[in-house]
Amino acid sequence: MRCDLADKCGGCVYRNLAEEDYRKLKIANFQKILAPLGNINLGQPIFIADSTRRRASLAFRYHKKQLQLGFNQSRSERLVDVPICPLLTPKLNDVLANIRRLVTTVCSIPYTLQKGKKRVPQNITSGDVWLCEAANGVDVVLEYDAPLELNHRMALFEQLQSMPDIIRLSHRRQSTEAAEPIMEKSKPFIKMGGFDVYIPAGTFLQPSREGEQSLISLVQSYMGNTEGKMADLFCGVGTFSYILAQNIKNKITSIDSSSDLLKGFNESIKANQIPNIEIATKNLFKYPLDVTELREYKALVIDPPRAGCAAQARCLAALSNQQRPEKIIMISCNPRTFVNDAQILLTGGYRCREVTMVDQFVYSDHSELVALFTKE
Repeated sequence: MRCDLADKCGGCVYRNLAEEDYRKLKIANFQKILAPLGNINLGQPIFIADSTRRRASLAFRYHKKQLQLGFNQSRSERLVDVPICPLLTPKLNDVLANIRRLVTTVCSIPYTLQKGKKRVPQNITSGDVWLCEAANGVDVVLEYDAPLELNHRMALFEQLQSMPDIIRLSHRRQSTEAAEPIMEKSKPFIKMGGFDVYIPAGTFLQPSREGEQSLISLVQSYMGNTEGKMADLFCGVGTFSYILAQNIKNKITSIDSSSDLLKGFNESIKANQIPNIEIATKNLFKYPLDVTELREYKALVIDPPRAGCAAQARCLAALSNQQRPEKIIMISCNPRTFVNDAQILLTGGYRCREVTMVDQFVYSDHSELVALFTKE
């Protein structure tokens, strides 16, 4: 899809290319990154279509009663105003006009800033808006470092009455904080493994439903007929745990360090009465599963953040062949750190059966992948 802002906005560095040229370049770059692993089998690349991003973060600036809402210019802090974005789903594009109304309202109403003994009125001038399209509507989080006072809440509440597509609006002062719901018309949920999974405000999800389903399908394909005790490491909201749990013969231990994510995940397990998922909180960067823990599992699914999982890979490499899981399925949003993790496993005696690229970050430099490792 054509975009008049492609030469300014930093979101689509390759949108100027014809689709065939873009795909060839993306595959070539992917193969170049993976070259240090030697002659490995590459699966058929999966390309996600444009206009599928269900989750996005937009920045805003408010100056002289004028609002800018969009993305940073490429390699710059300058904001490019984006009235519509071809990356986003149609529903997210449809709500952007209402998002502008909400943000303008918040910024135009001063809040009280305490300076010594004085109370000084101050306007919000910048922040971010986090959007997520759930199955039943759009979830919105306003993020700016200022309090949300009563007059803001009343104005937002009144406007939201006429915005049926926005089902929840929340606020937080910074991204490390939990978002406080301002208005929740209904609980946002997504479909995952046949279950209705309710999502907390500002939660991490795969950028697109299509990309998520591609990753799930690859995990299922690589898992094949393997069943038994499994671990889902860096599980997040449980994307892969739900799928593995569909086979009642599987017993899944889902591990992550985020107590907020796991709280919602645990509530969802109880609501859906899923008996074969057990949740554990653990920082796998500092305290990876050790030899005595790892030898219990038939298979592992590992989906680490961009930093990779070198510590956990070293523990896996230290296992004897008899103690090793039959399969390790690794999902990575950073092929470069994946190469480092994969080299640890290969040096330790595992075999890389296949690596498949998933182009979930359309027209960007980033690629995602799913890889299958087996013991000798």
